[in-house]
Formats: sequence, C-alpha cells, structure tokens
Amino acid sequence: MDVGFLGVGNMGQPMAGKILDAGHSLVIFDVNEMAMQPLLDRQARRAASPRELGDTCETVFVSLPTLKILRDAVLGPGGLIEGKRIKLLVNTCTVGVPLVQEMEAACAKRGITLVDCPISGGPDGARAGTLALMVSGDAQAIETVRPLVAKWGTKFVVAGDRPGAAQVLKLTNNILFAVSLVAACEAMVMGSKGGVKPDVMLDAINAGTGRNHATAFIFPKSVVTGTFDFGAQLHILVKDVDLAVEQGEALGVPMWLCQTARLIYKHALFEGRGNADISRLIEFVERGAGFEMPRAKPTHAQK
Repeated sequence: MDVGFLGVGNMGQPMAGKILDAGHSLVIFDVNEMAMQPLLDRQARRAASPRELGDTCETVFVSLPTLKILRDAVLGPGGLIEGKRIKLLVNTCTVGVPLVQEMEAACAKRGITLVDCPISGGPDGARAGTLALMVSGDAQAIETVRPLVAKWGTKFVVAGDRPGAAQVLKLTNNILFAVSLVAACEAMVMGSKGGVKPDVMLDAINAGTGRNHATAFIFPKSVVTGTFDFGAQLHILVKDVDLAVEQGEALGVPMWLCQTARLIYKHALFEGRGNADISRLIEFVERGAGFEMPRAKPTHAQK
C-alpha cells in the first residue's frame, strides 16, 4: 500500500519509519529537508507539497506541531485535502475538538474520511514502538488504520465513533501528565534541598504511590543526568495544556489545579523558553528555591 506521511519531525519520523518496517511504500513531505533524509535513505519517496502527497496516496497520516501549521498544511490553499487521490486522512496531532470538527467537515465535502488518532508516549515511545494510540471515527476506517499503526505500540483504544472523542481522551491524558511534571519538579527539589539524593528519591518514589511518568522516565533520563534531552519542547506541551483547560471549561468542569499548572508553564514561555526541552521545567523551580538539584555526570553514551 502507498502510504503518505505529512510531517516527519520528532514524532513523525519514527512513526513513519515503522510503516516502512511493515513493508509499505511510503511517500513523505516536510518543510525540513533534514527531517526527511533518514526516511529518504530508506527508499521513501519525496512529495513536493502537501497537495502532491494527497495526489499520490489514498491514505495519509499527519503529524504536525501546531494548530496553525496543521490547518495551513491540510485545509489551506494547496493543502493536503485538495489532492485528487486521498480518501483517508489520519490525524495523529493533539489539536482539540473544534479543529478536528473543522477538519472532518472539510474532508467530508471532498469525500475524505477522517480518523482521529492522537498518540501518547513521547519521542522515546515513538522510537521504541511503545506508544498508546487513542482512536475515534468510522469503525471500518479505524480497522483500515489498525494494521498500518500496529508497530507504533501495543495499546490501541477506540474512544468513540466520531472524530474528536480521541482528542478528549488525549487531552485528559496530557493534562494529567503536565500537572504531574510540575508536581514532580517541586517535590524533587524539595527532597533534594532537604538532603536526600535524587537517585535515592527516585528509587523510593518509583516503587511507591508517587510514581508517575516524570519520575519514571523524564527525571532518570533527562534531569538527574543533566542532559535535558527528553525530546519534547515546552511550547508543544503548553499548547496541549491550553487545549485541555479550554475543553474542561467548555464542559463546565472546574479546572483549578490545571489552571495553576498552566500558569507555571506560561511563565516559562514568557521568559522565552518555549523551545526548551520540557525536562528543563525543573530549572524554574530550582530558581525559586535558590537551590540546584545535583546532576550526575553524563556517561560517554549520554554525551
């Protein structure tokens, strides 16, 4: 099957690579030539534009970083859905319900089926094939997608029969992650300033009730090592936090704690740190505490 992939950055590149692993022919487009090169080296073919991707492939996956970039590349003039061949569009981006509904309506006018398929697990999960996939849309279209993404991860959850349900599920996941990252940063700085070594804290926390994604993965890999290389930028997470808070408020749900965490992330953006790795959130807590948590010297492999 000829499969298209629009956007092959930190997440899209390993995901597209696993489609190649499954033996499918792959056509790709990204504005970043360097991002495409590893896939081109593996015999993927290059499209000259999003529209050419839609002219070439019946099934196209999209992985793009912001709502504006997604809207322009998919719905704008010369966008993906103007392609003559595309019949199935799979959105892997976290963009919220309103934009997905806008995409669904635009696709329907052109006879294109939209499957909503946001993913969770970060760049490491994309590379390892351990992502969680949250899917919603037409049941038959979902079954068409399932074998194509089988190498992305082992958890494939159908959230509903309309695009948008998977967005609600993904935002629920992401706001929990975002709040827990803030809490982990504050707790780890508190414990460290109180005299407990970071590795000792993580050993206990990850065997106890405080364990979360930040303590299990982000801190051991990217914070205590001082490498700050988790692979996700702060502005992307802030986009998800904004969408989650807006979703909760639209449903009449009080988002008190989430709003508090949001302010901390916004502070980082106001300081011009939007492109920083999310693991560097610890630095804002350290500054407030007047204390820097000890970092282990990176090993040769980490360098």
